[in-house]
Order: sequence, then structure tokens, then C-alpha cells
Amino acid sequence: MIKLTKFNSDSKKKGEFILNAEVIQTIEETPDTVITLMNEKKFIVDEPADEVVRRVMKYRRALKSF
Repeated sequence: MIKLTKFNSDSKKKGEFILNAEVIQTIEETPDTVITLMNEKKFIVDEPADEVVRRVMKYRRALKSF
């Protein structure tokens, strides 16, 4: 699971959500970062694609340590 921020979210609420990294199909910058899940649902997030990839890699490394 990785924590991300919804694009253009209200700064008071932060718009943070937790996404299951195992269901990510693609990550694109169009120029906004668009994450497409296996079920074709899409999320636009504030983080750049490189940061999303880093978080997914960190999550997967943590799983291997168990």
C-alpha cells in the first residue's frame, strides 16, 4: 500500500488516500500523473510518476523483508 495525494485536492483536507500498489497497471505523465488500475479505474495524483514508482519499489522491498 502506498500513500498518495489526489490532484487539485483541497489543501485543508490534503486529499491523501492509500492505494494498493499491487493493482497498478500503468503510470503516465500527461503532463499530470495518471495511474490506471487493473480494473481500468484511473486516479490523477499530485506526485510525479518517478515518485509513485519510488513508493511502489519501497513497498515491494518491504514485502520481501518479511
